[in-house]
Amino acid sequence: MAYSQIRLKILPSVRCLFDKMVQVKVEGLAPHKQVQLRSKLVDDRGVIFKASALYKADETGQVDVYRAPSLGGSYTGVEPMGLFWALAPETPHSKLLKKNVLSPTLVEIEALSGETGEVLASETNERQYMTEGMKRIPVQEGRIRGVLFVPPGKGPFPGVVDLYTFGGRLTEPRASLLANKGFVVLALLDLEYFEEAVSYLRRQPEVKGPGIGIIAISHSGGLALSMSSFLSGISATVCINGCNANTVIPLHYKDIVIPPLPPVMKNIKITESGLVDIRDALPDPSLEKNRASLIPIERASCQFLFAVSEDDHNWNSVFFAKQAAATLRNHGKESFKVVTYPKAGHFLEVPHMPYCSSGFHGAVGSDVVFGGEPKAHSEAQLDLWEKVQEFFKIMPDICVLC
Repeated sequence: MAYSQIRLKILPSVRCLFDKMVQVKVEGLAPHKQVQLRSKLVDDRGVIFKASALYKADETGQVDVYRAPSLGGSYTGVEPMGLFWALAPETPHSKLLKKNVLSPTLVEIEALSGETGEVLASETNERQYMTEGMKRIPVQEGRIRGVLFVPPGKGPFPGVVDLYTFGGRLTEPRASLLANKGFVVLALLDLEYFEEAVSYLRRQPEVKGPGIGIIAISHSGGLALSMSSFLSGISATVCINGCNANTVIPLHYKDIVIPPLPPVMKNIKITESGLVDIRDALPDPSLEKNRASLIPIERASCQFLFAVSEDDHNWNSVFFAKQAAATLRNHGKESFKVVTYPKAGHFLEVPHMPYCSSGFHGAVGSDVVFGGEPKAHSEAQLDLWEKVQEFFKIMPDICVLC
């Protein structure tokens, strides 16, 4: 076989936004020959992520991952983006880290002979976070620390506060990719001063008021619910796998102090692989002894989107979301929607982000299991990303009703 005739193509272009799909094709193979496709990326911490899949060329000597099924490897069946969502870390319990969204995430894809393992062709997909013309503005005003993303164009645009800290580090990928969809997004580092951050965002000339949105995940979800409950000007809140009670540390707002929900240590389990499973560590916040920790979301006048994973092992997010919905309903409010995702784990991210099954939990002090199955989790991320955009796009209309 003349290897020089073999081509690996990434369509429509080797450069794309991180949340976009690409088509991987291999051409020039011998008909019906097996070929292995491998993907690899190195994150900003230096952790290597890899995936592989075995394919069989058709009668024309071509493999098109949009049509051809994987016969084995990291996934099986027809999975157009399997080489991306199935990327797994070589260092256990690692979550993909992207510090600098000014540079793309590079995913190297290779085609190897199914017989000899020799590399036949390779190409690199440059997965970018910022579209041309977008502004990334570091914010240090008063006590606010964060980054403001402003999309290109005249605007004004709906404004969204992104609450997402992992390991005490500002996380920018979701904020930057959301800004590509026509939102001004403020990614916050220090969550203690969120009232100042809301006022700051509303003052920006590019922001279309009168209200703004919030998107948050995990522990930050409780802060988003608190902001919605205590602050004016919040129109729409997306809470992803959060809790309807305050957790970890006391929450202070003016003369109000909401204590954290006390964990039940005997409910913590250890998995066969030695990971900590804290899914049932938090008790029912509605019990009399725990009610002081409940966030008073009945005070909120915004729309809520609760997105929850049924296999979340960080905590029982389905239970907490249903309880939050019941609280709103009991106070005569129907301004919410609960979306559940079977077999998805805790960290519902932007589309095509590698699945994170476990990782270090700062509050626990050890590696914990996050739950979920890679394929189902990836599908949930795709679906939720569309729902989030639709939810925030109608935000100005919601504001009139608030």
